Amino acid sequence: MVPTPFVFFPPFCQTLESARHMSYASDNELFFDPAVHRRVLASEIDVPCQRPSFSLPLDRVGIAAKTLWVRLPQGRVPFTADITVSLTGRRRGIHMSRIEEEVTRLAGQTFADPAAYAKELCLRVAAAQEARRSEVDLRGLLPVERTGRVSGQRSQDSLVAAARCRFEDGGLTCERQVGVYHITACPCTQVYTEGAIGQGLPGGCPYPSHSQRSLTTLALGSREDVAVGFDDLAAVLGEALHLVHDLLKRPDEAELVLACHQHPQFAEDVVRQVALACGRRFSGVLAPDTTIRIESRSQESIHIHDVVCALSTSLGGICQQMAATASGNAPAVGPAEGER
Repeated sequence: MVPTPFVFFPPFCQTLESARHMSYASDNELFFDPAVHRRVLASEIDVPCQRPSFSLPLDRVGIAAKTLWVRLPQGRVPFTADITVSLTGRRRGIHMSRIEEEVTRLAGQTFADPAAYAKELCLRVAAAQEARRSEVDLRGLLPVERTGRVSGQRSQDSLVAAARCRFEDGGLTCERQVGVYHITACPCTQVYTEGAIGQGLPGGCPYPSHSQRSLTTLALGSREDVAVGFDDLAAVLGEALHLVHDLLKRPDEAELVLACHQHPQFAEDVVRQVALACGRRFSGVLAPDTTIRIESRSQESIHIHDVVCALSTSLGGICQQMAATASGNAPAVGPAEGER
């Protein structure tokens, strides 16, 4: 085979050489004169306001996975947000930049908690888009400090936090949600081991069982501006669960492990006991139609699958169940209004 000769193209090489020395405009230099931008903006058709080819209303249009820096009493805290509005069938699209403009306008303000921020943003976005409905969904972490029961060592931990607000036809609903990590021990294995051994363990030590880390969330929703914060929800979870810490010294670990074995919990027990703690804390404080959602996910140590359990009800339903249980007549709690 005859090798292909190398062909030299001087004009092409000269072009490459000149490109190396080309001066590009910096980000501060405009391609068009400002007068050109003003002229185009004044004469251009507003594309989102055009009528669509198929005039079908849309439920949710907006931005998702947006990182928001919310100024709270704890400092500037990052949240991931979905921000959406409904869209009439008479418009082709929304003005996406107007959502970001409202985010920027709130950047310098301080809010009592993530829900207060979500409420304000929800109202502003609806007005900016002339929408009948808007929704803001925030998800993130809040700092919390826990103390070891024996060592007194302080552990820097986190609460899983969420705020969901919905504006529709002039009414605003808001839901606050807190999630915590905790440990559970399975009562089934304990009962079986007790039957197999046939006698109690020395010193009243609880029977062994498999244990696992779980994440349980509690959410309260209302149409009213309730005086219940994220700390209150965390306190309810703390009353019902064996909370885990990142920093535990050996005495703290021993106490936590023994506590969860002395009071073992199914995922079903977890959800019911959180509901009971809600009823005890919020009865007479919040309206009976306050919605309550509880969900627990257990990362099983001896199974490959996770275990989940969930409840959607109302505070009134929980209080009714508490009263019936106290009187010895305990019907099952039904779903919240609107969940049927």
